[in-house]
Amino acid sequence: MKFEHLIVINDPLNPLIDTITREQLWRGLVLRAESPKMFVPHLDECTISEREAGSFARRLRYGELEIRDRVLLTPLQEVRVEVPAQGEIAASTLSMTIEAPSEGVLFVRFRYDDGLGEARDDVSKMYDEFKKSAYQESDLDTVRIVRQLAAEGKLDTSLLN
Repeated sequence: MKFEHLIVINDPLNPLIDTITREQLWRGLVLRAESPKMFVPHLDECTISEREAGSFARRLRYGELEIRDRVLLTPLQEVRVEVPAQGEIAASTLSMTIEAPSEGVLFVRFRYDDGLGEARDDVSKMYDEFKKSAYQESDLDTVRIVRQLAAEGKLDTSLLN
């Protein structure tokens, strides 16, 4: 299943949305990758290893399930998570891309590819719709937490070298 959606971050035509900078948004997305327990309440543990310029490896533990992945960083543009095939888990990706189509407008495009292709039967289609809804809710929570951290001044200094 491939799925993507946009979340509006800044829109000069909507005065109800608090404006945050591209840098604050970037730091928030990096924080989601480096400290995912802040964003994913049911995650039990995250261990970061193999730090290199522009990437790092992680081990995520959800109860007995352990997932290893790699996070690739394109500064101020994209955070990409690549999960290689492991056990019963297919290779998959998540990318969070910052887009600024015009002055004062800022979006995050979330793209998911679970590596399984499009569902063919009704049960699989229903499961894919459930996953899409869960992804959207998680991404809205991410943006809510990033906004909160920005409002508290916690994204005003660099979190990454």
